[in-house]
Amino acid sequence: MNKNSSNTMALAPNTSNKRETVCIFGTGDFGRALGHKMIQSGYPVVYGSRSTQISNLIPKDAEVLGHTEAAQKAAIIIIAIQRQHYNFLTPLAEVLRGKVLVDISNNLKLNQYPESNAEYLAQLLPGSKVVKAFNTVSAWALQSGTLDASRQVFVCGDDVEAKQMVMNIVRALGLTPLDKGSLLAAQEIENYPLQLFPMWRFPIFLSLGLTAFFFFYCVALDIIYTYIYENKNVSFFIAITIPNRVCPVMALILLALVYLPGIFAAIIQLYRGTKYRRFPDWLDKWMLCRKQLGLIALAFASLHVVFTLVTPMRAFASWRAGKGIISQALNNKTEPLNHTNAWLSDSYLALGILGYFLFVLLGITSLPSVSNNVNWREFRFVQSKLGYLALIFCTAHTLVYGGKWFLSPSAYKWYLPNIYILSLIVPCAVLVVKFVLIFPCVDKPLTQIRQGWERNPKYSK
Repeated sequence: MNKNSSNTMALAPNTSNKRETVCIFGTGDFGRALGHKMIQSGYPVVYGSRSTQISNLIPKDAEVLGHTEAAQKAAIIIIAIQRQHYNFLTPLAEVLRGKVLVDISNNLKLNQYPESNAEYLAQLLPGSKVVKAFNTVSAWALQSGTLDASRQVFVCGDDVEAKQMVMNIVRALGLTPLDKGSLLAAQEIENYPLQLFPMWRFPIFLSLGLTAFFFFYCVALDIIYTYIYENKNVSFFIAITIPNRVCPVMALILLALVYLPGIFAAIIQLYRGTKYRRFPDWLDKWMLCRKQLGLIALAFASLHVVFTLVTPMRAFASWRAGKGIISQALNNKTEPLNHTNAWLSDSYLALGILGYFLFVLLGITSLPSVSNNVNWREFRFVQSKLGYLALIFCTAHTLVYGGKWFLSPSAYKWYLPNIYILSLIVPCAVLVVKFVLIFPCVDKPLTQIRQGWERNPKYSK
């Protein structure tokens, strides 16, 4: 009898997992999308609206009531309206007392008001528990299944229990909550959707500036100089030839700039004899955007590969090859194969292929879906050891290809060095200093410092 009773109880539905009713003030795009997603997740939803008439836009399983009646039915109320309409909540202060109010609003510009919208709501309704959430998720993302790029939801609030209730709802919707602390963090959370690629700004501006400099540098040396002193019009170089010179130069320099801040950090730590002091702000910001610099460098390297592959299709390349054949035929002379040039050509191509392969590997490993599946040691091995190997291959590729111009006077037009000579300055400096840093006499104290050893503990704090 007991056994049968036990089986019956095991098969009975667990009513303790029933979702609590959630109220939503506002029937706009986001309010409707959020309500639909909650209904799919098993939450009873009631809308508080000025008009209680059922609309085709409202999810069919949701209830629509006046604001007071809707608020009385739920302990959690999502405020899906803009800040300028918050005043209608003041007469509802007693009804909303003790309720959890979830502010999901955003502004039109950064720091639009002295305080955040969530803090303003808390001032209007001091008896309620205000939590900031959902403002970084779009209605489109909710309707399309919350894609990976928009799964993270920032949550903040002064009441720990209220915040936990909201985070439970976030998880139930298939999203990932991230606790940002007290309601003081609401200003930062509200500014987040208004920022346009904040970590990409410096890398993009730097890349655009360097690209413009090297492009006009090549135009001056390859087109203007040739037209003035040789009376040749090679302005068509602007389409393929010059971009195919600028792209590898940018890829090599940006890759070197990924590892240069690590060199500076090591030197600073060796000089200070401690790791317990902050780096300068410029170095901190530089280190935070290394991933973006590396991905932009990979984009330039990929463009270089494409430009190189289409080079034989150009009319200029066909004309130059045909001219060489006709010249040999008219002179009845066949130029013998220059084995030195053949070795150099094959070597720089092989180095370029290996360097680009490692470059792509670095880019793939930096993707969140890949980096989340490797441990820290594996990630560090790829990004550091293989990263420096990629820099060595790419630098050697450029040295083999453009090294012949170092000692050639004809390469210094207007006494200016060739673009490939300029591109080698930063990567060669990084590799030379890194080579010094791996010496045991330098690497050992640096490792000790990074493990917590201090030269002068009393001055390090």
